[in-house]
Amino acid sequence: MKIGITCHPSAGGSGILATELGIALSERGHEIHFVTFDPPFRLTRTYKNIHCHYVEFVSYPLFTYPPFSQALTTKIAEVAEEQGIEIWHAHYAIPHAFAALAARQMLPPGKQFKIVTTLHGTDITLVGSDPSFWRLTRYAMQNSDAVTAVSNWLTDETQREFDLEVPPTTIYNFLNTDRFSSRPVRRCDFAADGEKIIMHISNFRPVKRVTDVVRAFKKIVDRVPAKLVMVGDGPERMSTVGVAKQLGVRDRIEFLGKHPDIHEILPCADLVFQPSEHESFGLVPLEAMGCEVPVLATASGGICEVVEHGVTGYLCEVGDTDAMAAYAVEILSDPDKQREMGRRGRERAMRVFPQDEKVSEYETLYRRLLG
Repeated sequence: MKIGITCHPSAGGSGILATELGIALSERGHEIHFVTFDPPFRLTRTYKNIHCHYVEFVSYPLFTYPPFSQALTTKIAEVAEEQGIEIWHAHYAIPHAFAALAARQMLPPGKQFKIVTTLHGTDITLVGSDPSFWRLTRYAMQNSDAVTAVSNWLTDETQREFDLEVPPTTIYNFLNTDRFSSRPVRRCDFAADGEKIIMHISNFRPVKRVTDVVRAFKKIVDRVPAKLVMVGDGPERMSTVGVAKQLGVRDRIEFLGKHPDIHEILPCADLVFQPSEHESFGLVPLEAMGCEVPVLATASGGICEVVEHGVTGYLCEVGDTDAMAAYAVEILSDPDKQREMGRRGRERAMRVFPQDEKVSEYETLYRRLLG
């Protein structure tokens, strides 16, 4: 099949999943065409069946902001017609699914493609639920040929908010268990001997509650020798640094910035800490589980379908840094518990979220739409 993919190319779960799916599909012999404004974050090398097409921005004094959605629509139509695209997979309803719908209308009947829209969370819970975008978001989903969501929680939230005629189909995110393993690709020098490594990975948006990581870490490091490794970047980074200075733990924290090869450093962690307001799935916890690292997260959203409380890690209430610190100390002070939770995490990742099974579910969906 010839498959087009639009996604956010930055370091977020939706762009990572879209890229990993494109890579997996290309390895099965499908021809993949990404349309983005930058190279996809996880696309770090050249693949035989993967082609990237970049949206060109128009700068004109009349426009306060460049008209990205229109430029995206034009590029999708151009690529689809030239390459004979059969399926267009839009990750995020707005702007990607709507742009695909508009692009399809620009093509002659024999060149039109089927549209699959995958929902990843904030396109529904934040952008789509905003009154200024609600009608547009619902239109994009209603007119897609198929809509999927990355968790049952997100499927239910979508139906509650938009009451679609055909509910989304849940297809979980997946883990490449060959890439994510318990052995570091290279030696990690984040902590001295005897110190534990706590790791947080995100795009540092407010929904990730990054300052809660630092507040809980202060309570942890008072009881357990540890270093905090912060991977990623975003609008909350400066606030996080400020809180760390106020609490006197700035020298115990390493800010790594964005890291495309996360599988190289995840196995170095003794605990992965994700205290988000909510997660529609939780790709970082899944990848941590694949590396046999226990997860500490919040019992909110789809992450409850990934992390098994008391088995592969612990789930706390949002903002409860006392409980977070207590659970972290419990794990870090008991090497046997840490190893057992890690082992069970990888077992669950391989059993519930295997890559081959989930990619096959998408393939089956594509073939059904093509008849």
